[in-house]
Parts: sequence; C-alpha cells; structure tokens
Amino acid sequence: MTKRIYGYLKSGESITDESIEAFALEAENGYSEEMLLMARRGRGRPRLGSDKKSVESVRLGASLKSEAVRRAQADGISVSEVLRRALERYLRSA
Repeated sequence: MTKRIYGYLKSGESITDESIEAFALEAENGYSEEMLLMARRGRGRPRLGSDKKSVESVRLGASLKSEAVRRAQADGISVSEVLRRALERYLRSA
C-alpha cells in the first residue's frame, strides 16, 4: 500500500498520516507560552506590543490630515503611528 500524501510543508517534507498524528499529539500535549510567542506570525497586521488594542475613529480636517500624511512619510511611519505619538505626548503633557 502506498503512503497517502496530503500536501507538503514549507521545508518540502510531505504530510502523511504519520505526520498528522505527530502534529495532533504535539497539540494535545500543549504548547508553552514562550513557544507560541516565538512562533512566526502569518498574514495580518503585526502586533503593537503585548497590550490589547482597540480601534477608534477620528475625524480630521483636510489640512490636518495632509500634515499628518506628510509627517508620516517624512518619518517613514504610518499615519496611525503619527496619531498615536501625538496623543501620547498630549496626554503626558497635561
């Protein structure tokens, strides 16, 4: 009987019934927090630190938005990062 192959890992190794059993056993045994944190992230937005984040909406006038865009391009960061930094500075100056 030939081995059934379900696909291939990034390394090129074929995925067989035996490797699926090994993956399942590994998952059932659990993963350490350290191992999960070191795991390479896939697609999606990168994390912004370890704190839980929320998404907020802000209305900006055209001139303020263009200033933020120019500053972001000059600093090589996103407009969101410009806004985060500005808000942090404002809140810490009070």
